[in-house]
Amino acid sequence: MTTLDRYVLRAWARVFLITLLGFPLLVIVIDLTDNLDKYLARGLGRGAVLLSYVFGMPETMFLVVPAAVLFATVFTVSTLGRHSELTAAKAGGISFHRVIRPLLLAAAASFLLGLVLGEITPIAATRQATLLGERGANQFRSPYNFVYRADGGWVYAIRSLRLVDGAVQDIIMERGGTGPEYPTIVIAAPSGRYADTTGRWALVNGAVRYLLAPDHEVVFTFDTLHSRTLRERPADLLAEPKAPEEMRYAELGRYIETLRRSGSDAKKLAVERALKISIPFACIIIALFGAPLAVTGPRAGLAFGLAAALGTTFVCLLMFQLSRAVGASGALPPTLAAWIPNVVFGAAGGWLLRKTRT
Repeated sequence: MTTLDRYVLRAWARVFLITLLGFPLLVIVIDLTDNLDKYLARGLGRGAVLLSYVFGMPETMFLVVPAAVLFATVFTVSTLGRHSELTAAKAGGISFHRVIRPLLLAAAASFLLGLVLGEITPIAATRQATLLGERGANQFRSPYNFVYRADGGWVYAIRSLRLVDGAVQDIIMERGGTGPEYPTIVIAAPSGRYADTTGRWALVNGAVRYLLAPDHEVVFTFDTLHSRTLRERPADLLAEPKAPEEMRYAELGRYIETLRRSGSDAKKLAVERALKISIPFACIIIALFGAPLAVTGPRAGLAFGLAAALGTTFVCLLMFQLSRAVGASGALPPTLAAWIPNVVFGAAGGWLLRKTRT
């Protein structure tokens, strides 16, 4: 790595970190101003509220990473142009493409950071909601006549549950199907019990029904059944099920596949899953676009860099929102819709790079 590379990377990293951390802090201040009284009215301590904002930062940072890359790239390149450092580099036989190569490597590292944040965000969001009292096991709800939605498309209907000894009465487990190849399964038992020592449920004196067609079913009765499906602990059955935005990439994929096999529309969730990859990848595309964009007006000063970065960020975010709507409506395949902004900005970036004097 040359001295020029280190100089460019230092300038880029400074703006990138300020943007990546500054935007979430600004969001925290705004939200805290609006909602602090509401949180304190719930009986939450100030420490719990502040900790919840720490867990909320990964989600904001995940959305801000492409914008941070754009701001860092535009301001770094425009500063090099404004101070005639680009001209000096070209005079020394160093092309523009060679000057911005460390920026592209940094953008690739930001892509990896975005992937990591995308996997951390669902876990942190769940923890944040729990700290704020917005989800989690509801110990005040009566464990009678309730329904629990589990993974894999299973739904449990339970008449009563005793948390003390993990006993259930009149439990019905159902997974919707589409036909003989993927039939509807219904497991019903008058009673069952959870064993802490083995971590398994034992349902007794029940039946398993495979609904192969409206007028055709296969029934098996059992004295004792240890179901691999029913893995939740008694306390878990009283917790709120995960929302799709609280699922990681692989987990959301399994959930989408279950919805598709059961005949449900999963296009909206498929778009959200594809965006978990396309939004971080936008870091590389946005760097290719931002670097030549900043050269078009190198002497315009700070105002030009700020205007170019803000305008491009607004257009990019708008396109991602439109791609969400287009993919969810079914007008385009979900994966294609999620990657359209990257294709558009990538084509524009390639055109600008080709037009830039090297």
